[in-house]
Amino acid sequence: MTASASATAVPPRRGDEILSVRHVTRGFDKSQGELLVLDDVNLSLRSGEIVGLLGRSGSGKSTLLRIISGLIEPTSGEVIYQGQPLRGAARGVAMVFQTFALFPWLTVLQNVEAGLEAQGVPADERRRRALAAIDLIGLDGFENAYPREMSGGMRQRVGFARALVVNPTLLLMDEPFSALDVLTAETLRTDLLDLWTQGRMPIQSILIVTHNIEEAVFLCDRILVLSSNPGRVVAEIKVPFQHPRHRLDPAFRALVDDIYAQMTARPASDGVRRGLSLGSRLPRVSTNLIAGLIETLVMAPYHGRADLPEIARSLHYEVDDLFPVAEVLQTLGFVELRDGDIILLPAARMFAEMDTQQRKKLFAEHLLQHVPLAAHIRQVLNERPGHRAPRVRFEQELEDFLTDGAAEETLDTAITWGRYAEIFSYNDKSEMFSLQDVED
Repeated sequence: MTASASATAVPPRRGDEILSVRHVTRGFDKSQGELLVLDDVNLSLRSGEIVGLLGRSGSGKSTLLRIISGLIEPTSGEVIYQGQPLRGAARGVAMVFQTFALFPWLTVLQNVEAGLEAQGVPADERRRRALAAIDLIGLDGFENAYPREMSGGMRQRVGFARALVVNPTLLLMDEPFSALDVLTAETLRTDLLDLWTQGRMPIQSILIVTHNIEEAVFLCDRILVLSSNPGRVVAEIKVPFQHPRHRLDPAFRALVDDIYAQMTARPASDGVRRGLSLGSRLPRVSTNLIAGLIETLVMAPYHGRADLPEIARSLHYEVDDLFPVAEVLQTLGFVELRDGDIILLPAARMFAEMDTQQRKKLFAEHLLQHVPLAAHIRQVLNERPGHRAPRVRFEQELEDFLTDGAAEETLDTAITWGRYAEIFSYNDKSEMFSLQDVED
């Protein structure tokens, strides 16, 4: 993976349909009904194209990838792979994960051979194919190294070699660069694209899950945008640029800006702006991030209004970093998101000028007004004679609407915000909410 893509490099030729996802739904039974993670998802992949799945947390991107790989089954709908319904893991489909998922007690060569050994490939052929994949991916000379001896980028290259050695038709990638530092990720991303454009890999099509808009525009021929809670394909964007692509090209930047605008737009088909409900999922966003973004936006050069792609680049944020903070601020009534811009409202400007205690008081007002879960916890505590309530009481309520993990995360977020606002207290050891030491 050392050669650079030339201007005349041509990707594999577009051709037959390799994969079709038809009306796929994935849900879990809850007392309030079925909790949908994916709802009526349809997509197709043809040979010679890289397709990106782009969406925020809660859009079901990784769940969809695991359904396509055969690791889990949909609740309804079907996946057609090379003309046949997918039943379990299919030959010719390989996956690269976000975490490196290597066997630490095996060498690079042994890790790459592992999949072939599971398929019953003879030892001599295993070794030949593994050495070829290691050489292709740029790790020649590290065959006998162990994962602990290697950097994150090198370990992920082993993950790519392990996927390529089975000669897959379809390569699935679940945020494969997100665990790497910026420079390492860029090198690996470019090297992979070089191999693709030069036709040096056996792969006919690539499906990549990402939360990085620039990465999607840099790599993909088509981008499918998924909504959140549940995940639905809400947009298909064709990327018109030939490889190699240049991030500073005005057309490239304009497409990135357009995707940011689409992903921050809220459905308004009936003209009604809806807030949170008691069972709404709350993202893990700290009050430090909330205050930090307000303070950044109020100062030069933004003066209260910023282009989301620009501030993401400035703060080295990606979609899953920036969007939750921006949307929490919007939910709390501190900002407005419009056409890919984030705009401070008067309350946020007041917040930026206040001291710590004044900020807490203003935040408490907005929290109780806009986040029903926080208001519900406070009301329950007010109504109980001892002003105490166990964590499990609220967690069980949330589990009627959310998965167990999402309910836990949502309650943890409410605790963090509520403590900062001083609207209630929480003892982690006893797992008990109270109004003790809370100022009215």
